[in-house]
Amino acid sequence: MKRLESGTNYARYEMGELTVVALRDGYVDMPPSRLRQEGDRPFGSNLPKQVELVNGKLRLSVNAYLVIGHGQHVLIDTGAANAWDPTMGLLPEALREAGVARDDIGTVAFTHTHIDHVHGLVAADGSDAFPKLERLLVPPEEIAMFDEIERLARFRPRRLPFADGYELNPGITVVAAHGHEVGHSVFEVTSAGETLLIWGDIVHVPSIQFARPEITWEFDDDQVRARSTRRRILRRAAQPNFLVAGAHLEFPGIGTVAARAGTFAYASL
Repeated sequence: MKRLESGTNYARYEMGELTVVALRDGYVDMPPSRLRQEGDRPFGSNLPKQVELVNGKLRLSVNAYLVIGHGQHVLIDTGAANAWDPTMGLLPEALREAGVARDDIGTVAFTHTHIDHVHGLVAADGSDAFPKLERLLVPPEEIAMFDEIERLARFRPRRLPFADGYELNPGITVVAAHGHEVGHSVFEVTSAGETLLIWGDIVHVPSIQFARPEITWEFDDDQVRARSTRRRILRRAAQPNFLVAGAHLEFPGIGTVAARAGTFAYASL
């Protein structure tokens, strides 16, 4: 996988016959208490030293990823638009910087239905962010959760479920990764002997959760399952010729994972 070009809010990569574009929606600052030890216990004053803070807060990048190939533009997650903090909502600008028209995007697929992943379906002015959208794919376990989001009400008749192993496009396959949310899913992108795991929220805080994958997140729906899933996906990612793309890894959020004596290390590409 080779980086071709980049700007403030995008980075374009070549991956065999596919193009992958990392898109920056912005960032969100969260209190360190969101990190949890086993038993859903916050760290308090014993926060590990390697945890990186900005003005006393955890700064989480918010990223989305566009896969272009086989005549299709497939967008994985859409950011928050104007539904959360004003530090987010940059996805439309990122697309403009990358030279991608919103009309080009025919498929949107969600890793899960949290606010910073789905609300960007609606632009800040209330219009459809992707006017030529043909397929809207939502984890089946989260259809009801999607339907509860009033902002997205007009999309309810259009959303389609997918299953573990579903091939949503040549070279893009769903891998179930439940735990952070009941239907949380990874999209495995394969081309020219390389595999990219677009993994949503497998890792929230890269400065600690690669080295200590047992650490969970306050908003994990099932912390025990999220912990197990993180280890499983990290082991998968540590294989030769595998890369990862994370919604909350520091932008552009694409890199490699190495296994080290039961822990893991991440290197940005």
